[in-house]
Amino acid sequence: MKFLRKFLDKQEKHFKEGKLKGLYYLWEAIDSFLYTPGKPTAGASHIRDTMDFKRIMMLVVYSLVPAVLMGLYNVGYQANLALAKLGETVGQGWRVDVLTGLGIGLDPSNILACFIHGLLYFLPIYIVTMAVGGFWEVLFACIRKHDVHEGFLVTGLLFPLILPPTIPLWQVAVGISFGVVIGKEVFGGVGMNIFNPALMARAFLFFAYPAQISGDAVWVAVDGVSKATPLAQLADKSLHLTASWWDAFIGIIPGSIGETSTLACLIGAVILIATGIGSWRIMVSIVAGMAGTSLLFNLIGSSTNSMFAVTPVWHIVLGGFAFGTVFMATDPVSAAITKKGKYAYGLLIGILVILVRVVNPAYPEGMMLAILFGNMFAPLIDRIYIKKNIKRRKLRYVVK
Repeated sequence: MKFLRKFLDKQEKHFKEGKLKGLYYLWEAIDSFLYTPGKPTAGASHIRDTMDFKRIMMLVVYSLVPAVLMGLYNVGYQANLALAKLGETVGQGWRVDVLTGLGIGLDPSNILACFIHGLLYFLPIYIVTMAVGGFWEVLFACIRKHDVHEGFLVTGLLFPLILPPTIPLWQVAVGISFGVVIGKEVFGGVGMNIFNPALMARAFLFFAYPAQISGDAVWVAVDGVSKATPLAQLADKSLHLTASWWDAFIGIIPGSIGETSTLACLIGAVILIATGIGSWRIMVSIVAGMAGTSLLFNLIGSSTNSMFAVTPVWHIVLGGFAFGTVFMATDPVSAAITKKGKYAYGLLIGILVILVRVVNPAYPEGMMLAILFGNMFAPLIDRIYIKKNIKRRKLRYVVK
């Protein structure tokens, strides 16, 4: 490692004063990623916290690991299960050829075979996301002459997890470009964006290419196999629910790569709450809003809309509810920041997701739209509670 340290130190002069001066912040990002910066703070003394921005982002990444691992296994399991039912692997692409060539096989009961098969779908999506999104991050950092922030490590991992495994890679590139440039950089970069960049990227793909982001054929990574998600099965009376509640809780159901496992999301929630990064107020409020609204629809009932009968216990394990509640809605930049505002923000999202799922069964999922809508109103919610606090304090210190 000393060789690498010396090499980076020798190259520094070229990026500070030489022909590569315009790429200084790219060099600085690589250097600070590999090593802790040794530059002391100049000027007045500063109060420092051990939980800096880089550590916060890395803890979020660690909290996503269970969802990633479960997502890899489930993608491979769904594909191997479908191939086992078809009884053939001809024309199923290079991934199948790699697995058979390595002698791993396509047995759905083999955990390693399922995991590696899923990895072969996830890795290309992740690499394209990091390469294209990283390009935009570095470009704007060099133009604005500021450091490359570690926040993209989280966005770059969240985005692949909310995509179907069969998404075309060129759409991945277009989506993350929209999320980073339009969803974040046009607002001023990290800390200035109104909406969650990963959700903005997915929303763009959903409305621009609905067949590749929401059609039944995209959830199982096998050509010629079409299978609806459990949420879509509940919304359509002509379909029979094929998954048990336990399967949905564990995550062995068709869906986006990292959204299917409620168990993995709960593990991530424990990590985020224990470290003080994720707001338990937002999480609890979303669940409360969802439960109250869905119970209301349960009481009302409907002879034509089967979604009225879906209970809160089912809503919490279906679609992207758990993933969105834990990782998306709690984004510290786009979420509400006041204590009471977090409760209102969470309740708004919880109510909206059920309204979208139940009242509009043509679009059974609703978490993405609910969170984006909540992001839009978060500044207004905070403003209301801040003004209330100011008014209350003025009354407390009024001179009679």
